[in-house]
Amino acid sequence: MTTPISVDRVVVHRGAQNVLSEVSLSIDAAQVVAILGPSGSGKSTLLRVVLGLLAPDRGLVRLNGEVVSADGRILRPVEERGLAVVFQDLALWPHLTVRGNLAFGLSAKHLPLDEQNERISRVLQRVGLQGKEDRYPANLSGGERQRVAIARALVLEPRALLLDEPLSNLDAPLKRELLALLGEILRERRMTAIYVTHDLREAMQLALRCAVLEGGRISQAGTVDELLANPASAFVRALREDVQSGKASSRGDQ
Repeated sequence: MTTPISVDRVVVHRGAQNVLSEVSLSIDAAQVVAILGPSGSGKSTLLRVVLGLLAPDRGLVRLNGEVVSADGRILRPVEERGLAVVFQDLALWPHLTVRGNLAFGLSAKHLPLDEQNERISRVLQRVGLQGKEDRYPANLSGGERQRVAIARALVLEPRALLLDEPLSNLDAPLKRELLALLGEILRERRMTAIYVTHDLREAMQLALRCAVLEGGRISQAGTVDELLANPASAFVRALREDVQSGKASSRGDQ
């Protein structure tokens, strides 16, 4: 079986600085992997490389065995990778309704209108937004806008889902609610996913495996239990203390 997402010895420079240094990561089918790390560790950069928004200066990215980026070249553009992404800032189109936001990507795929409507109706019902198809983002609550962003990614029926700290701007009760919903959907659809976060408890709810990025390198990888039992750095030890104390993490990301 081919691996849905594989990153092999990826290096990304920013001037004289290495943002990513020899990063390798494989994600199996129907597996959710959390990428953890402190501010500036390269988590979002890694996601952009996988998505195809950024070419690695060195190294390979493979999707289902096909090389899609290699040594400074993007061989498959974003629109041909079959991936969907939910960004931290959501990036909803403010001039489009909920339906319009979801239809935008489907129209680009030239799907028949009947199929578009059926997909939109099904996914809006699943995320609890039925009846709000004609509202604009400005007329929705923060949690509802987040559900639109998730629905917009899911309606594309991607081969894998990339999530870049999608819940970091929500308060704790709403975050727990949407984490539960997202976890249910990922399991129901048996989706392959990368979930970028600075909060180990979010990773615990969604991910089978975690990779910790520090200084552009993977400093530790394994299951959540392995990270908790044998933290390999001060950052991971601090995450463990947060989990054990029940305190909310306040670490950010770049």
